[in-house]
Amino acid sequence: MKQEAKAGRTGAAGGPATLWDRTRQLASREILETALRLFTEQGYDETTIAQIAREAGVSQRTLFRYFGTKEELLGGDQDRFGRVLTETVGGQPAGTGVWEALRAGVAAVLALHESRADALERFRLLHNTASLRAGRLEKQLRFQEDLLPLVEERMGTARGGADPSARAVVATAFACLDAATATWVAGEGEDDLLDLYDRCLAAVRGGS
Repeated sequence: MKQEAKAGRTGAAGGPATLWDRTRQLASREILETALRLFTEQGYDETTIAQIAREAGVSQRTLFRYFGTKEELLGGDQDRFGRVLTETVGGQPAGTGVWEALRAGVAAVLALHESRADALERFRLLHNTASLRAGRLEKQLRFQEDLLPLVEERMGTARGGADPSARAVVATAFACLDAATATWVAGEGEDDLLDLYDRCLAAVRGGS
């Protein structure tokens, strides 16, 4: 799992990265690495924004220019993940099956994560910190609602949630992703996370 392939080479507008772009990316990366180290060493709830800023060598005001919330320092920009998921699923060709479209969305989101080691630490903290689990569940429910009309259209079912089929499909995809990440964390990241998702989905669908 890697961050955007063009990070460090392109700027926000898609053109060549300026010195300001590169400086911002380096500062952002330093803050993220510092936060992850502190979260891992002493726990998410026990680590303060002030401590992260101090050890990263920036002011709290500067830190909040890069990251709006403490949660973003661990899970990344969840709203961005949701946009990538929805845009990828919605952008699949008309003939693509619903499960294949959802898998493409899952793959696109997983590809946004950094190195395997960093992703493993982040998922471990997400699974083992009650406050983070609650926030993650809330966002997942919102993502599911965003995906629902796209899945309804692809399945040809009634719009607006009147037919439970599309809602069940979306919920199953998210449940399989949760099961895959929990298994991946328990196995210390040895397996491929997308392969684990496929295995979870196959188990639910009876191997079909």
